[in-house]
Amino acid sequence: MKDLGQHGRAGSAGGAVAALPSAAEIHAFAARVSSGSDAGLTDAERIDFLRAAEQLKCVLEGAQADVSVAFDASQRAEQARSGVRAERQGRGVAAQVAQVALARRVSHHRGVRLLHLAKRLEDLPETRSALRTGRITEFKASIIARDTECLSPRLREKVDLAIAGDPEWLESLGERQLDAEVQKLAYRCDPRAFVNRSAQAVSDRRVTSRPAPDTMMRLGALLPVVQGVAAYAALSSWASTQIAAGDPRSKGQLMADRLVELVTGQASADQVPVRADVMLADTTLIGMDEEPGWVAGYGPVPAEIARHLIRHAHEQGLAALRRLYAHPDTGRLAAAESRSTRFPDGLADLIGLRDQGRCRSPWCDAPIADTDHAQPLVEGGATTFLNGQGCCEACNIAKEAVGWRARPRPGPDGHPDLHTIETTTPTGHVHTSVAPQVRVVRRPLPLEIYLGAESVA
Repeated sequence: MKDLGQHGRAGSAGGAVAALPSAAEIHAFAARVSSGSDAGLTDAERIDFLRAAEQLKCVLEGAQADVSVAFDASQRAEQARSGVRAERQGRGVAAQVAQVALARRVSHHRGVRLLHLAKRLEDLPETRSALRTGRITEFKASIIARDTECLSPRLREKVDLAIAGDPEWLESLGERQLDAEVQKLAYRCDPRAFVNRSAQAVSDRRVTSRPAPDTMMRLGALLPVVQGVAAYAALSSWASTQIAAGDPRSKGQLMADRLVELVTGQASADQVPVRADVMLADTTLIGMDEEPGWVAGYGPVPAEIARHLIRHAHEQGLAALRRLYAHPDTGRLAAAESRSTRFPDGLADLIGLRDQGRCRSPWCDAPIADTDHAQPLVEGGATTFLNGQGCCEACNIAKEAVGWRARPRPGPDGHPDLHTIETTTPTGHVHTSVAPQVRVVRRPLPLEIYLGAESVA
């Protein structure tokens, strides 16, 4: 580990700073790379290309960070010039983040993290230089920024100089090594601040889930270290005891089953009562084809599994049927509307099914928090299936900011049933969101069937 007293600024070349290439120049270079071939390269040149391309990726990430900070500052200055009160200027942050996220094709949550990192790099000049020269990745820069977050600006800069002042040494560190080195330095600089941050982190404990391949689900928990270690040790010990008693399941299977049993209070992991909303074509339900079904909150599932979910629910008298009419050519859900100024539960449910439970902002995978009007009510927007869209809380706030405009539009190739939302940002950029496919349609189907299964095997 480098000592905090060692210095040595790197990458601070004198002279005038060249302007960044324009977007057109970058697009032209990208087109050249994408249309090129490696047929004329030797193996050594191929490795050189991989290394140079990796460095270029880091350089571009560094440039993106600088441009993001400049954009944020410019937007804040514009708000001040427009007479927006200081206490209200912060409301525009969500809109600025949203524009950065859309430009980088990431979710709003990821956009928040990227903009925060970009601003933090202003206090970490050596780390910023290492990123801008391609010596470290954006992720490594985020490690340094995260681990020094609890320090004062003066101490943060001191750690930055110690960890990134020698760019060759910094470049040689792996991600875990870097994390450990920065944490050691941060603790040495301000033990109290480091311990206080650890204590505050307990409030971030949570349980999360996300889909996994093959109709599986990843359930994760962020816990204080003692609790996490104790929970894992208890599951591991129980599984080892069962194996010693002759249980044929693997240790991993036993731990997973025991976790489900303890959390749900069930005697067996495969007897958990749940609610699963399954959408599939009527022809799939009766076995005429193998079109995949759709499970709300998860995604597509094979036809046989969808039928099994429904069959099991039906056997227990827990299946509820609702017909959803679809367009005969595309299979997308048909329109429904209401004269209410708020979306009724039935219409909101239909919009949620159409949008598959996910925010309609491009590249945002957050769950729907609000069913809102694309074209606002005050601008003449109606409470209809066409004008409705599912949004996460952050994206819904962003689209209400000054300069944002959203409208439902005809779908690609003029198909009115391909539900499309066109969003224009304050900078004039237009982003189009088309409702996701519920299933692959190989022929016209007259309707779709929705079943709520209260229990699955």
